[in-house]
Amino acid sequence: MNNLAQEKKYKKIITALSVIIPLAVAALFGVNLRSLGFDVEPLKFLPPIYATINGLTAVLLIAAVIAIKKGNKKLHEQFNTAAIACSLLFLLMYIAYHMTSDSTTFGGVGVIKYVYYFILITHIILSVVVIPFVLITYMKAKLGKFPEHKKIAKKTFPLWLYVAITGVIVYLMISPYYV
Repeated sequence: MNNLAQEKKYKKIITALSVIIPLAVAALFGVNLRSLGFDVEPLKFLPPIYATINGLTAVLLIAAVIAIKKGNKKLHEQFNTAAIACSLLFLLMYIAYHMTSDSTTFGGVGVIKYVYYFILITHIILSVVVIPFVLITYMKAKLGKFPEHKKIAKKTFPLWLYVAITGVIVYLMISPYYV
């Protein structure tokens, strides 16, 4: 299969995933297995783990940039692949937690409440927006289209880094209110 045909195939997959992932998360977020009568223990231990994974994702992204600036393409690729794996692992744990636990309400008052919701809302919106960016950036590298990869990576990196870091911040801000 030539590069053009591969890219066309990948773009269809990326488009599908960019729609399916947010819809699946939204649908599964609304499903609480305990309220449906399933006898499952709430997975209350997961939030600090998936917050740590978000932090690790941020570290991996920064390490990937350092590696490529030093000319180490292989290490750059490995760090980015690990960051994608961490993001996927985060997503699975996040869904599992919300399918077994009640949502936690932020208890802060005053200005901090507005700060929290601003960070949370931008985190959620950009976590959806970044999906096709990450996948397209990765695809461009896999197809050896490095000038295009570099161009989109300049947009993908700050978006993805923001999502990873704000995921940790949201956790730290809401963690005192977990039941």
